[in-house]
Amino acid sequence: MQTRRRSNFLTDIIDADLAAGKNRGLVVTRFPPEPNGFLHIGHAKSILLNFGLAEQYGGRAHLRFDDTNPTTEETLYVESIQEDVRWLGCDWGKHLYYASDYFEQMYECAVRLIREGKAYVDSQPVEAIRGQRGAFERPGTNSPFRDRSADENLDLFRRMRAGELPDGSCVLRAKIDMAHPNVLLRDPLLYRIRHAHHHRTLDRWCIYPMYDYAHPLEDGFEGVTHSICTLEFESNRAMYDWVLDNLGPWDPRPHQYEFARLALGYTVMSKRKLLQLVAEKRVSGWDDPRLPTIAGLRRRGVTKEAIREFAELIGVAKNNSIVDIGKLEFCIRQDLEGRAPRGMAVLNPLKVVLSNWPQDRVEELEIAWWPAEPEKAGLRGVPFGRELFIEREDFSESPPADWKRLAPGREVRLIGAYVVRCAEVVRGPAGEVRELRCTYDASSKGGEPADKRKIPGTLHWVHAGRSAEVEARLYDRLFRVGLPDAEGDFLQHMNPESLVVMKARVEPALAEAAPGTRWQFLRQGYFFVDPVDSRPGAPVFNRVIGLRDTWAKATEQLERKPEKKKPEPKPAAPKKGRAEARAEVRAGNPELASRYARYQSELTLSADEADLLTGDLATAEFFDAAVSRHGNAKLVARWLLNDLLGLAKKGLEGLPLRGEDFGRFVALLDSGRIAPAAGKTLLARLVEQGGDPQRLVNELGLGKVADGAALAEAVGRVLDSHAAEVARYRAGEKKLLGVFIGAVMKEMQGVADAAAVRKALADRLG
Repeated sequence: MQTRRRSNFLTDIIDADLAAGKNRGLVVTRFPPEPNGFLHIGHAKSILLNFGLAEQYGGRAHLRFDDTNPTTEETLYVESIQEDVRWLGCDWGKHLYYASDYFEQMYECAVRLIREGKAYVDSQPVEAIRGQRGAFERPGTNSPFRDRSADENLDLFRRMRAGELPDGSCVLRAKIDMAHPNVLLRDPLLYRIRHAHHHRTLDRWCIYPMYDYAHPLEDGFEGVTHSICTLEFESNRAMYDWVLDNLGPWDPRPHQYEFARLALGYTVMSKRKLLQLVAEKRVSGWDDPRLPTIAGLRRRGVTKEAIREFAELIGVAKNNSIVDIGKLEFCIRQDLEGRAPRGMAVLNPLKVVLSNWPQDRVEELEIAWWPAEPEKAGLRGVPFGRELFIEREDFSESPPADWKRLAPGREVRLIGAYVVRCAEVVRGPAGEVRELRCTYDASSKGGEPADKRKIPGTLHWVHAGRSAEVEARLYDRLFRVGLPDAEGDFLQHMNPESLVVMKARVEPALAEAAPGTRWQFLRQGYFFVDPVDSRPGAPVFNRVIGLRDTWAKATEQLERKPEKKKPEPKPAAPKKGRAEARAEVRAGNPELASRYARYQSELTLSADEADLLTGDLATAEFFDAAVSRHGNAKLVARWLLNDLLGLAKKGLEGLPLRGEDFGRFVALLDSGRIAPAAGKTLLARLVEQGGDPQRLVNELGLGKVADGAALAEAVGRVLDSHAAEVARYRAGEKKLLGVFIGAVMKEMQGVADAAAVRKALADRLG
């Protein structure tokens, strides 16, 4: 896997470690999935981060399976995870490990803790242990078995291992502090009894280590230097350190660092919910192209390059946020734009008969696979004759004023062929439009009439007799709302049109498309030949994505009649891309060209960031003014490109916000004095009226709230209103903590400190 030079808070940490001579100059990371499901795109971000950092610093990355829960893990998942990691372009070499490789060592470490008086066997039910933990506002209660002797604890622990004790009869706990401010350190569980068949160790073990105990030991045994986790494990870091500190020495000594996990709109990322979708057959399997699983994305036709570009685009952050799925779709379109040849397919056919075309004549037209670059892949023959198919939606009997497609008495151009005029509409018994009778202009071969008259629209088409019928699967977002699992039953938000299967007609060349190939159906979208269900001569086409974002203006589209849809630009004369236009501007402006080079060489911005910032002089000057006030160019660029330009509808020149003040705004964010959510509110106000950012923070009350009565009250209100979720969390569904954090942040209107919110919730929930 070849990686770009990345710069983020993790690279800053590694740079500092290397400069200080820590870890003997080693950089060792790991990706530690639990083999209890298929990986999703959130895992892809973590995979690319861990393997990318290792490659960037000449280190190594391990693939390790945390297989400590035999009741949920299967060899199927182990194999699928390895396939996904390889497919993403990551290579662990000889460094493939399993937690089960270390079961004996972990057991010996537990014996050591018992002998040193740092662990004991508790014979209470787990429910009683959970009830004794206390809460944020009160300490826990000591177990009545906390003061057992080391000999008694060793005897019980050996009996646990020997299988003499039933499930749930006792557990091994660390002996730390039942009054510790971090509830997770109130004598946490280290081992539980589970008489279950393990996919690797079979029935050799009936006690299994808890994740918080096993994970740091695995890192220590393997010599991991930088153990990178998502933010949900931030509170667990204290336990991570306790285990390593009490079972060392370690060289190198691992350290845990947390980054924001990927939360993507219009989908669910919970393994439990993904498993529910699969188990209840609401999707076809783990590789259903509508799922965010890597297997699903791969089967849909998304490339690893698009996923890697997406991971690069969203970067590595310290605070959780919901990523707009439109960013992923943008990366997919950008990737496919340069790799998918253009062909013609009609998804919903309407027959067209050219009445002035000879009955048996078929003309073989030569059309380029790449209309703008005919030399790229040459030409192919496309049959044209008396009977054709066009899209049903490309005809209207009562067209609106701006209609540029076919209608009675109107002309259109057929791609690469002739201009045709609709002369007659043929109806079926129920009055439905069954066929169009048209005439063609013999002088317009190639689409240009001899008299140079203006033709308003261009349509794709296929020959009726020579085209092939194929199955086309039109995939769309699986859910209708951006946050389907925020409230209530996520299943109620499923999109009933997330999969529409059609019998389409394709030109002859596409009828032989090989499985695994990608194509653009002109005016329709990007399609991938399904590698599972396709057969020789009978391809099944999965729509990867449409040519444009149809969700961005969903409300507008609901109100608009289908026939008002604006047609795609002519394939034979595509519009100049924005990147190309920016490059041309720089070519004629030495000052912009100089800044483009300097932003990459001196400010270490990516080529894409430098490109977007130097498309015009106003944007570049605004950026430079902002950087003059706050030197973190990467952060300034990120907020400018991802947020400010979206708010500045008419460009930066007319804004009341000055570049210097925008730099002060970014400085406030970077210092931690305001939260990112509050930052978005502040930025919107600055775009509207300008002014001093700090003054507006004071006026709007956007200063970050780290603790105090306001935060405690907000936490209380959220937990009181989510009683059912609280019960599920305390029953073991720990991932609900993210739901609570989001609700508290919303309650605090984005001004709370996320770390403080997490701590307050963890302490209150117990």
